Amino acid sequence: MEDCVFCKIVRGEIPCDMVYEDERFLVFNDIQPQAPVHMLLIPKKHVKSISAMTDEDIALVGQMVNIATRIAAAAGISAKGFRLVTNSGKEGGQIVPHLHWHILGGRQLSGELG
Repeated sequence: MEDCVFCKIVRGEIPCDMVYEDERFLVFNDIQPQAPVHMLLIPKKHVKSISAMTDEDIALVGQMVNIATRIAAAAGISAKGFRLVTNSGKEGGQIVPHLHWHILGGRQLSGELG
């Protein structure tokens, strides 16, 4: 495991407001929420970004979609809609070099993308 902030959260070195955990993933509330519901979904395995995924890591995406939709339903944001966001690299806005998805909802989100 790497020494990034999310790996430290996975190891329990940094506390988080955990929402969900299993053997491969962790979901916790964002410390700087941009919406009424703003959680982060991370794999426990360190993968630098979606661009850095190997063929071995591809299965993570399907599992992350499954978890994100279940978490959104449990948070009560599924029916009205929610957003999944991942950033890749510096110019893509990625701050923490560990693959993660933002699960956002609980209000009308701006910036329609289609």
